[in-house]
Amino acid sequence: MNHSGVRADEVEVVVIGAGQAGLAAAFHLRRVGLEPDRDFVVLDHSPRPGGAWQFRWPTLTYGKVHGMHALPGMELTGADPARPSSEVIGAYFGAYEETFGLRVHRPVSVLAVRPGEDGRLLVATSEGDWTARAVINATGTWDRPFWPRFPGQETFGGRQLHSSQYAGPEGFRGDRVVVVGGGTSAVQQLLEIAPVAAGTVWVTRRPPVFREGPFGEEEGRAAVALVEERVRKGLPPRSVVSVTGLPMSDAVRRGRESGVLERLPLFERITPTGVVWPDGRTAEADVLLYATGFRAAIDHLAPLKLREPGGGIRMAGTRVLRDPRVHLVGYGPSASTIGAHRAGRAAVREIQQLLAHDPVAAAG
Repeated sequence: MNHSGVRADEVEVVVIGAGQAGLAAAFHLRRVGLEPDRDFVVLDHSPRPGGAWQFRWPTLTYGKVHGMHALPGMELTGADPARPSSEVIGAYFGAYEETFGLRVHRPVSVLAVRPGEDGRLLVATSEGDWTARAVINATGTWDRPFWPRFPGQETFGGRQLHSSQYAGPEGFRGDRVVVVGGGTSAVQQLLEIAPVAAGTVWVTRRPPVFREGPFGEEEGRAAVALVEERVRKGLPPRSVVSVTGLPMSDAVRRGRESGVLERLPLFERITPTGVVWPDGRTAEADVLLYATGFRAAIDHLAPLKLREPGGGIRMAGTRVLRDPRVHLVGYGPSASTIGAHRAGRAAVREIQQLLAHDPVAAAG
């Protein structure tokens, strides 16, 4: 069933996902004395190390990456800023897994997590079924790109793609491109596309906010607090980036000065040849690029009925209030590289306490 030969009922913890948050959690599990493939298992559905970074477009070089925080216990040093971030971080994550002997199982898809017997959780996967006393879910958002819906969308005669499918600017040479979305990916991709496109239009739901100056620890705590407030209310989390604003850089400054980053409000509908605003303005387009973000990839947790009426999952720290055996890391307030590290450590600390008590009582 499991390639390690470990019986499922002997696993104490299943870690789902081997991106930044999952690897941080696995590191802290080892640090408190739990052994991979004996006491815990790390499952990752991606083909190789690197989490979502391995899927980033090749022109996103490491020097353009904003705020990459090191994994616990091992710094990322000497990286070539001109090398694709997918290669740099993929190699770093791979070396990290090897250094700490995390024995990540991949590619393994988690199909569902549901209540099991004797207070355990049953984790059904493409590799077989596992049971565990606790689950650390670190699946991030990459697998759930958000596609907005507009009247007339199905009639558009050009290409429509999500920013997760972006492979670099060459695919847009000579095209008229409408970029939809106000986040970092929208800005980065727009700035790359503009020099080769016949024309670009940038539309966002809300006016973008550009952040000048340093972003220190105090500002970071304030931003995370805003995201945590939504989680406490049982609402779907907003990304941390959505409340921090867009970082100003020389490239962004030039884009604003040239007019490339001149933002228009969201259009009303899509036509076969472009888009139309409520006041009758139009823009012809060959490509609609939706840089509209992602949603948490947690559908496999649906059998546990963790969601609140507001659509989100209420948590205390990383622990899900509806089921204290489940911890979400890299979700909501911990959906950043530094937040993922802290969340992994916090989750392991609480799981230690849970494992020290009767599992049936803890699950109740």
